[in-house]
Amino acid sequence: MFATSVSSGALVLVVAVFLASAVEMVEALTIVLAVGHTRGWRSALEGVGAGLATLAVLVAALGPAIVKVPIDVLHLVIGGILLIFGMQWLRKAVLRSSGLKAMHDEDAIYQETVNGLSIAGPRQQRDRISFVVAFKGVFLEGLEVVILVITLGTSAHRLGLASVAALSAVVIVGIAGAVVAKQLSKVPENAMKMSVGILLVSYGTFWTGEGLKVKWPGADATLLGFVALYALATWTLVLMMRREVGDVTTVA
Repeated sequence: MFATSVSSGALVLVVAVFLASAVEMVEALTIVLAVGHTRGWRSALEGVGAGLATLAVLVAALGPAIVKVPIDVLHLVIGGILLIFGMQWLRKAVLRSSGLKAMHDEDAIYQETVNGLSIAGPRQQRDRISFVVAFKGVFLEGLEVVILVITLGTSAHRLGLASVAALSAVVIVGIAGAVVAKQLSKVPENAMKMSVGILLVSYGTFWTGEGLKVKWPGADATLLGFVALYALATWTLVLMMRREVGDVTTVA
C-alpha cells in the first residue's frame, strides 16, 4: 500500500512538472527562434544565457528559504498557489476547446514577434532589442517553471525528481525546436495546458487539505482520484459549452 501511494504521487508529480515545463519552454523557444531568425543569433543567445543565469541566481538565493517554512503552512500556501495557477490554465483551455476562445497559435506568435522586430530598427552586431526580447522570454517563462518545480518538488519532498522532470522537458523541447524550427504549431498545446491545469488543481486541492490537516484516505494515492474527478468535470464542462455554442450558432 505504501509503495503504491509513493509511486502514484511520484507519477503525478513527474507528469505535472514535465507537461508544465514543456508548455512554458515551447513559448520561450518560439520567442527565441523569432528573435534569432530576425535580428541575429548572437545577441539572442546572449539574452538566453543571461535569462538562465538570472534564474539560477534567484533559485540559489530564494530556494533554501522555502524549505525552512513549516510544512503545514507550506502545503496551505502552495496548495492555494497551485489552485490559482491550475484554474487559470483550465479556464483558458476549456474556453478554447469549447470554441469560445481562439486556439493558442505558436506560428501566429512567431510571426507577430518577427513583424515587431522587423520594424524595430536595423540589425547590429550586438543587438539590444534581440538581447532584451530573448532575455524576457526565457526569464519569464523559466520563472514559471522554477516556481512550479520548487513548490511541487518541495511539498512532495521530491525536489530532485521534479527538477529532473523539468530538465527533461527543457531538453526535449530544445531538441524538438532545433529539428522542426518554426513548426511549433504541431504541438497540441491546448491539450497539454488542460492536462497541466487538471494536475495542478488536483495537487492544489490535495495540499490545501493537508495544510488544513485533512487526512486523505489512501495518502498520495488520493491524487489519482482527484485527477480523475477533475478530468471528468472538465470534459463535461467542455461538452456542455460546445453544445451551448452549437445551439447559439444554429439559432443565429
